[in-house]
Order: sequence, then structure tokens, then C-alpha cells
Amino acid sequence: MNTELIVPLLAAAIQSGTPILYATLGEILTEKSGVLNLGVEGMMITGALAAFVTAQATGHPALAFLVAGLFGAAIGAIHAIVCLWFLGNQVVSGLALTIFGLGLADYLGTPLIGQTAPGFNKLAVPLLHYIPGLGPILFQQDILVYGAILMVPLLWLFLEKCRWGLNLRAVGENPEAAAAAGISVLRYRWIGILGGGCLAGFGGAYLSLAYTHLWTNGLSAGRGWIAVALVIFAFWRPGRALLGAYLFGGVMAFQLRLQAVGTHLPSSLLLMLPYLLTVAVLVFSSWKSKQADAPAALGVNMEPND
Repeated sequence: MNTELIVPLLAAAIQSGTPILYATLGEILTEKSGVLNLGVEGMMITGALAAFVTAQATGHPALAFLVAGLFGAAIGAIHAIVCLWFLGNQVVSGLALTIFGLGLADYLGTPLIGQTAPGFNKLAVPLLHYIPGLGPILFQQDILVYGAILMVPLLWLFLEKCRWGLNLRAVGENPEAAAAAGISVLRYRWIGILGGGCLAGFGGAYLSLAYTHLWTNGLSAGRGWIAVALVIFAFWRPGRALLGAYLFGGVMAFQLRLQAVGTHLPSSLLLMLPYLLTVAVLVFSSWKSKQADAPAALGVNMEPND
């Protein structure tokens, strides 16, 4: 492959990986608080629809992006109520959220299929976009790409240096000890769930406002599940999530280009590539995993008065 093929492929990999990165960072935040949320796919597709409808109605993509985050957090709040107040099973609740979100988006979004909405276009960074090779890949992207990349160090700083982030991690590691130290377990788990839902909604908004600019049912296309798997691959570390998201994005962009050039491989086989990689990543992570990387109290409920 020559430069004329590689540079556009890598640029497309960043675009394809950005919604996964938003969702993965959100799930890392949620799981660091000790809550497992398998409803990422439902929050993403709901955020995508909310962003699309808002952009159509108002003509303001920035407002639509924020609305998507609110809707993602609202869907996450359902998970919080079920798991934190009623001590429901976190796995079952997350799966129900995914089914609910996908069904709701299909029902409300069917009349919108094929319609377009104003969104975000590519924004060249002055001077930097002239850098040969690297410029078109990194510095000729839309502003949401830059926002996702910026979220990586911000989340790391929050979890590693900020008092609230350290308290949230304490809740995820040992909620009983955190409660004994005067930290509100439920408050920080609410923060983790709502913050994670907001980021998942942002990931969905990227799909409808920047990646496609149009609506079609099933727009998330399993990216939420990839994000859940990527959290394990990243060992709950934002920096590794960045690399993993763009790795998956590269595979997705590669299979789309293989279809476009008319390869003799069946299209159904090409569509499987990102999900085959997901399985491979989970197998690799299970073989390589250190149990200490996962929050010790992940998936463990506590009484509402704790």
C-alpha cells in the first residue's frame, strides 16, 4: 500500500474510532465506581437519535451534541435507579437498557431514515495540517475528534489526581471502607453512571452529527459492545483506551474500503472483522489480564443507606 492509500485509511480510522473512544471512556468511568453497565449500546443509539432530532429542529450541532449527552445520562439514570436504589442485577439491567434503547430508537427513528441534519465538518488546525502525512491524519478532523482525544488526559487526571476521582475509585475498590471513611458510596456511583452515560451519548452524537450526517436505524452497529470489550483490553486505563479505540476504528475503516474496491471476499465476512477482533481482544485480555486492574467491587451492590 502506498502513501495515497495509507493516509486516508488512517484518517478514516480516527473517525471510525472516535465514537468508540467516547463510549469506552464513559464505561471506564462507570466501572471505576464499581458499577457494570452493559447498556452502552442503548445509550449510544439514544444519544445519536437525540442529537439528530435536535440538530434538525434547531440547526445548532453544538446544542445537539450536549442534548445527546443529557439523553445518554438519562438512560444511565434508569440503570442507577434499578441497581443503586432497588439493588437489581447489574447485568440484567444493562442488557435491558440496550434492548430498550435500540427499540426506542428504531420506533422513533424510522420516519427519519434517509434524512440529513446539520453537523460538524472537518476543521484544519492552522499550520499543523500542513505536516506531511501526519497533518491529514490528525489535524484535519472535526472538533469532536479533538474533544475525544482531550478527554483521555482529562479522565486520567480526574481518576488519578482529583479528590472526587480518587473517592470514586475508592468506592469501586472497597465500598465498605469508603463508607466507613465518610464517602457516600451512592453519590459517587451516581456520578460514575451519569458521567459514563453522558460520554456514551456523546459517542452516539458523533455518529449522527459527524460520521454520517444522516439517520438510519441501527446506527450504533454494535459499537457499544465493542466499547465494553475495549475496557477490558485497556485494563481500565484511558490511555490504552485511546490506542484500542483507534485500532478498532482502523479495522472498521479497512473493511469498508475492502468492500468499496470490490474485493472477492463476501461482504458478510468483511462485516465480521471488527467483531472477530473483539473476540480476539477478549481472549488476549483474559490470558494477559491482571485481576488487580479491575475494580475489586465491580458489580457489587450496596444497601441504599450506605
